Amino acid sequence: MANRILIVDDEPILVKGLKYSLEQDGYEVITAVDGEEALEKARNEKIDLILLDLMLPKIDGLQVCQRIREDQQTPIIMLTAKGEDMSKILGLEYGADDYLTKPFNILELKARIKAVSRRFQNNDNSTVDRIIKIDDFKMNTLGRKVSIRDVEINLTAKEFDLLLLLASNPGKVYAREELLEIIWGYEYFGDLRTVDVHVRRLREKIEKNSSHPEYILTKWGVGYYFRNK
Repeated sequence: MANRILIVDDEPILVKGLKYSLEQDGYEVITAVDGEEALEKARNEKIDLILLDLMLPKIDGLQVCQRIREDQQTPIIMLTAKGEDMSKILGLEYGADDYLTKPFNILELKARIKAVSRRFQNNDNSTVDRIIKIDDFKMNTLGRKVSIRDVEINLTAKEFDLLLLLASNPGKVYAREELLEIIWGYEYFGDLRTVDVHVRRLREKIEKNSSHPEYILTKWGVGYYFRNK
């Protein structure tokens, strides 16, 4: 469970309401009102999950997300205004794990927080790294690191989960709805484009040519699967 949440938003009433509601559920909440403060707190304090508004003073949410992703894998849920479809997609491209459109139901937000943090956290209490070798990939499931032909690849939490699931089940075709439920942990209020964006971003990182992938292939009209070379 994400115990310490950073809320980044410049709307005082919204922040006050979110903070109160999350603290009632046992979360510790800290806040930031602009992009600069968000980066400072994300880098200098222990944060388990970030709720990041898209429109922020000084540095916007997309840039904040991108900078955080340069050296951290802390789960990020982007908060966007209604109708900003392109911004949602860009948020995922820049490394956000999920997004939620304002105005939103607090129960839906809490469900998203639990789903994202559940997938991010490793429940293996062993201190020994578990190494899985599949084709050209070597995956450390405890350290959540991936290398391909001995070159380390920087993946977000969701990208790692997606690759691990597909590579562990080569040839099995997963529908986008199925991937959304397994990886993101919710079935009914997810956006299928979330899956497409993560697959595209993952291909750009692991394939020699993302337009002609060798590993993660599309079964048109069905979903995605991993092909052993």
